Amino acid sequence: MKLGTALTPSATKALLLGSGELGKELVISLQRFGVEVIAVDRYENAPAHAVAHRSYVIDMTDSDAIKTLIAKEKPHFVIPEIEALATNALVEIEAQGDCVIVPNARAIQLTMNREGIRSLAAETLSLPTSRYAFAESFEELKAAIENGIGYPCFVKPTMSSSGKGQSMVKSADKLQSAWDYAKSSGRVDTGKVIVEGKIDFDFEITLLTVRALNANGEIETHFCEPIGHIQENGDYRESWQPQKMTMEAIKNSQKIAKKITDAIGGLGLFGVELFICGDEVWFSEVSPRPHDTGMVTLLTQTQTEFDLHARAILGLPVNAALKNVGASAVILSPIDGQALRYQGLEKALSVPNTDIRLFGKPEAFVNRRMGVALAIADSVEVARENAVKAANLVLMEA
Repeated sequence: MKLGTALTPSATKALLLGSGELGKELVISLQRFGVEVIAVDRYENAPAHAVAHRSYVIDMTDSDAIKTLIAKEKPHFVIPEIEALATNALVEIEAQGDCVIVPNARAIQLTMNREGIRSLAAETLSLPTSRYAFAESFEELKAAIENGIGYPCFVKPTMSSSGKGQSMVKSADKLQSAWDYAKSSGRVDTGKVIVEGKIDFDFEITLLTVRALNANGEIETHFCEPIGHIQENGDYRESWQPQKMTMEAIKNSQKIAKKITDAIGGLGLFGVELFICGDEVWFSEVSPRPHDTGMVTLLTQTQTEFDLHARAILGLPVNAALKNVGASAVILSPIDGQALRYQGLEKALSVPNTDIRLFGKPEAFVNRRMGVALAIADSVEVARENAVKAANLVLMEA
């Protein structure tokens, strides 16, 4: 792999579609190798805009807008960082062969829509999953639950992120509101929702899985230590690494993660979400990009999830080794507002072995993720306690 010099005719260029907090860290990792990075989002002053060489604001669900921008910038790599994209444009661009869609256009199509990835996992690859069905009407949804899925269950849009549109339904009288919420709150209304049966699991994990080239130019799969996490309404609140698991559960998790990422193909880092009960493992979801729970790797690993993604994309060697035991806790906005002011950082950073990352988002909403507290310690328990403590000490006002 030859790498050029940013802002010169020899530049190796990467264009990010989606410029949130994860994109911001990826920009930094790419720039450490001299890559020229263009950050794109739907709103001005997104986090990655602050660190990229150039930035744009476009409607990323508009095929023509994406194709026009890529024709203008002529990047070597197009790196999707969100789900709501005009994937048909990426398919056309990939077919032209002028740049690499990371990991590939098919992966983006599959994973942006829960129908595609669940069908691949359960029906094509025969991976263990929860009971599920897709419904195009409230009547279909009700019938699917009554005919086998049962209560409690989860109703979700087929295209969403950060838990938007997801509901846990414990009884039939709550089903209509769950249907309405799923239909109105997804990133795009695909005409369908997915309903999933509840699995009785001990905990859930993110297994960061990396497909990268070895010294012989062959693709090898690497696994980070499992990341445990807590979600509320489908959105992550805490994560920690490593999650304690049996060796059999780790082997089963890696087997499932390799099978799904092999089927997707391409190079890069994948966030594979799994349910664990003893030695048993069920597939939940996969993201072909850094995962929000993986922000803990900013302190725990020799190479963060963003470093691993950047290196794999560029065809460079990776090292997924754990360096520290650690945890993360999100910093949520308690208010709606713009140009927030933050205080309490000196108290938060006085908690032993902690760090704070504020994302610099220009606008806050109640419960929007505005930053993350990170901590390392001798045990997961202490690291979690310190991360939560530090996060709670950061205060915001409009």
